[in-house]
Formats: sequence, structure tokens, C-alpha cells
Amino acid sequence: MAGDAKKLQPIIIKRVKKGGHAVHGGAWKIAYADFVTAMMAFFLLMWLLGSTSEGDKKGISDYFQSPLKVALAGGSGSGSSNSLLNGGGNDITQSVGQTSKADGEDKRAKKVATEQFRAAEAKADSRRLSALGAKIAAAISNNAKLSEFSNQIKLQLTPDGLQIQIVDDQKRPMFDSGSADVKPYMRDILREIGVALMDVENKISLDGHTDRQNFGNPARGYSNWELSADRANAARRELMVAGMPEDKLARVVGMASSLPYDPENPNAPTNRRISLLVMTKEAQERLLGTPQAEPGEPEAPAPASAPAPKTVP
Repeated sequence: MAGDAKKLQPIIIKRVKKGGHAVHGGAWKIAYADFVTAMMAFFLLMWLLGSTSEGDKKGISDYFQSPLKVALAGGSGSGSSNSLLNGGGNDITQSVGQTSKADGEDKRAKKVATEQFRAAEAKADSRRLSALGAKIAAAISNNAKLSEFSNQIKLQLTPDGLQIQIVDDQKRPMFDSGSADVKPYMRDILREIGVALMDVENKISLDGHTDRQNFGNPARGYSNWELSADRANAARRELMVAGMPEDKLARVVGMASSLPYDPENPNAPTNRRISLLVMTKEAQERLLGTPQAEPGEPEAPAPASAPAPKTVP
């Protein structure tokens, strides 16, 4: 019976049922988004480093090294922005330092205005000097005493101003040979020119020239250089007698034979001459170093006590 009972006992088989994969959720998406964000931040940093000027970088560096100093007082390389903290300008195209966009536009506008002002001044100078040349030519042609010497008076409008040259003639020299004494007709011409130049606001350069022929004994210290300077000063004195203000003269120079009127004939009489240049404002600035007035500013007056210089190269 016991054996039959064992045979009839049911056999129970336990089977473990394996289920599917557990649900992971969105954790991987968050990790991937963090990675993409980090890469975007890295490439943005590289772009900013490449497009930021050295001055901006210096401003940022100064801020992190001493933030309180830069915040309160700015500092070298801190830029010029309109923010509360001086550091980093608005114009990233600048290679050195920082300037705000408004400052750059102001500078460009001022530069354009200055160029326009100077162009207008140059045109006004040209008109004044042309009128002066016509005035001198008319004064000489209308004077019966001077009209016969008109071929010895050369008027030319140059980029530097109105050039008035009184040249020598074989039959009518301006000075005696080796002398600085002015001939009577030359005195009349210079005084007529001096009267015409009385009201001119431009500065005047006065040069004396000789021909190439050597004069005197250079070893004794008197040569064509001294002779040309003495003749230039003799012409200056005649202009002063005519009433031309002395402060109109910017310089009196003896050039000897260094700038011949007729280079192909260095001993020609025309190389012996007195040359006056009524300078334009631009030539005056270049020669004397006096800056032109900016738009809206009065011209700087010439010093009243400064005498006309005597220059012998």
C-alpha cells in the first residue's frame, strides 16, 4: 500500500519564468544632451577666443586677477564699455585696445569733416591767390614806369601758393655785380608788390638766388650763399618800406645757385632773381609746423614778438 501511495503522489515541477527587460526610462537622453551641450559650449569658447581682440582678453584677465580694482577704477586693457564694469569694449574688430562704436563713429565723422574743411580752405586759398596774382599783374601793367619791366616779373600759381619771381636781365640787372644794393627800378617793383601784399593773410617766403658763377673768395667766408642772403634781405627791407607788415614774412633765405630758374643754363641772367612765395595754408603748415584750424575753431595767431628769421643754408 505504501508503495502504491508513492506511485500515486503527484510530481510538481517548478519552472522559473524569465520576464522581459526592465524599463530604463530617459536617463541616456539626459547624458547625451549634456554631452552635446558641452560640445557646443566648447566650440563657442573657441570662436570667442578667435574673434576677441588682445585688448578684450587683457581686460577679462585683469578683471579676474583684481576684480575690485577693475570694477571701481578700470585698468590697463579694461576697455571702454558703457556697462558698470569697465572691461571689454563693444568693437571686437579692434586689434589693440577697445573703443566703443559711438567713439569710432565720432572719430570717422570728425575726420570726414576735417577733410572737407581743408578742401574748402584749399579752394578758398586758390581763389584768393589767383585774385592776388591778377591784382599784381594789373598794377604793373597799369604803371607806365613799371610796364617796361613786365617781362622780368614772373607770376605762377603753384601747389604751394602764388610765386612771384623778379629775374635779372642782361641789360637791366636788379643789383650791381657782387652787390646787394637794389637798383632804382627794382625798388619800384618791390614796393608795388609790397603794397599789393599788405592785406594778404597768407604767410610769405622770400628767397634770394644767384647764378652758378662763383663770386668772391669762398675761403674768406663770403660767397654766393652770403650774397644771395644779403640780396634777399635787401628786398625784404624794400617790402617793409612799402608798408607790408613784417610778421607776414615766414622766412628770408639765401639759396645761392642751388635752385636755378634755367637748369640747362646755370649761368643765365634769369637765374639771378628774387623769389616771393605767398604760401597756401597747407604749405605754411608743412613748412612752419603750424597746424591748420579745425572746423569751428579759430586759426592760431602767429606770435607777435617772433622776428622774421634770416636763414643761410
